[in-house]
Amino acid sequence: MFFFDLMQNFSMNAKTDSGNFPPDHRNKEKESVIVNWLTCATLEGVNAKVIEVEATFTKGLPGFAVVGLASNDIQEAKERVKSALLTNGFVFPPLKITVNLSPSDLKKSGTHFDLSLALLIALHKHTISEEGLFVFGELGLDGKIKSSSMLFPLVLSLKEQGLIKRAIVPKEAIGYLSHISGVEFIAVETLNEAIAIIKSKNYQANVQAFSYEANQIVFNDRVCYFEQKYEADFADVKGQSVAKRASLIAAAGMHNFLMEGSPGCGKSMIAKRIKDILPPLYEEEMLAIAKHQFLDGVIPNFKALRPMRAPHHTATSASVFGGGSLQAKIGEVALAHKGILFFDELPHFSKNVLEALREPLQDKKVHIARVNAKIAYEADIMFVAAMNPCPCGNLLSKSKACRCSEVEIKRYQNRLSDPFLDRIDLFVVMQEVKSGDQRDVSSAQMHEQVLEAFKMQKQRGQERLNGKLTEEEIEQFCRLTDDAATILESAIEKFALSHRSIAGIKKTARTIADLAGHKTIEKSDVLEALSYRKRK
Repeated sequence: MFFFDLMQNFSMNAKTDSGNFPPDHRNKEKESVIVNWLTCATLEGVNAKVIEVEATFTKGLPGFAVVGLASNDIQEAKERVKSALLTNGFVFPPLKITVNLSPSDLKKSGTHFDLSLALLIALHKHTISEEGLFVFGELGLDGKIKSSSMLFPLVLSLKEQGLIKRAIVPKEAIGYLSHISGVEFIAVETLNEAIAIIKSKNYQANVQAFSYEANQIVFNDRVCYFEQKYEADFADVKGQSVAKRASLIAAAGMHNFLMEGSPGCGKSMIAKRIKDILPPLYEEEMLAIAKHQFLDGVIPNFKALRPMRAPHHTATSASVFGGGSLQAKIGEVALAHKGILFFDELPHFSKNVLEALREPLQDKKVHIARVNAKIAYEADIMFVAAMNPCPCGNLLSKSKACRCSEVEIKRYQNRLSDPFLDRIDLFVVMQEVKSGDQRDVSSAQMHEQVLEAFKMQKQRGQERLNGKLTEEEIEQFCRLTDDAATILESAIEKFALSHRSIAGIKKTARTIADLAGHKTIEKSDVLEALSYRKRK
């Protein structure tokens, strides 16, 4: 009985202590808890996710904890933040500090969280809840604000999603962040500068928008940029008139292009010169190229030039397409986005690489699946390749004897499957080099023709270039005259062309017609397009 009374009294006292606080006691408890927050972001694959950095300061044993699936570089930020605050005259509050990165079920990484952590602690006695203001920056031990490689992809992705209008960023990052239009940047050099801005609530942008120093073409109020610099000139390539003509067509429409010929006939020379005569770029395409370069750890120059990537035939599948055990890294195919992916000695690439290349050539994306991540990189590429006709390279030569057996030649050529070759729009057999070969056309002349063809494509209302048209767009823009349609029908029956081959011929003929100034695809355009198809 005594034990029962004792337990009853204990229960009543516990209820009084937990549920019936005196008003003064409860208010004191509330006053001891301060909650502030700022907005940051993290990359999930190649897309940015908004992260709320929340901080509470409570009475208790002093401590500093960061929760919310923070990576090691964020956990290490605690030491950088402490040092930056102490070296700038701030007293670290003797409270229990808990920082939560919300949403808590999303993995976060990056040193750019440093500045938001430091601001929340330095201003813990102030109310901070600035909606729409993003804060990015890595802290030095002396309080200097530094940039990081993730900043550009983060801000660009947020801008593409319409999630960012204003941001506090490191001043040293403005050289490339200012290329992103539509975002007000507040550049700061030190932690004290950032604190003063938050205190004063003066969020006026102090960065001027970047203006591109390049040639421009305007279509429907959209500006296209291009350079007229030719590091390697087509004038250096003597002879090979058919290959140069095919190069012009491939460049004008961004068509996939394969050259076959004896060693030393000029295949690589031509491939390296195509990149300088490619069509102009929109601003968003230039930024997409720069984004992929940042993901590769390279600071771009933001020139209006399309990239060219040329992996060696011994390259692994992971280096070509991207991958990694813990984190999916970007590969050569995605780094060639909006530019050229060049494979020299094409049949020497592994069968796995060649067959896996079919997907990005068709879908214009590279999908990487790992245990920790599933990522899709944009890979809208122009594929250019070169190959010898046989292992020794002399099969087509009139002066050198081929040393290969029929079995070796067949095995060599069979490394390229029909579905893979079906994705190549132009195929050219190179001519043998002759002593009388002359220079006949320069890169500047070819680029001028590409620009005229580009204008015709845009004046028709095309968003994509001819080589990248979808099935619906082919029906809309690749209209044939009656004679041209008759020729194409005859070719379909004679060569048993696949649906993909027919679409490729129509797209190639459309580019040939643009170069000739034809509004509708004519008979001569279809005949020339058919001359570039692969013979089996």
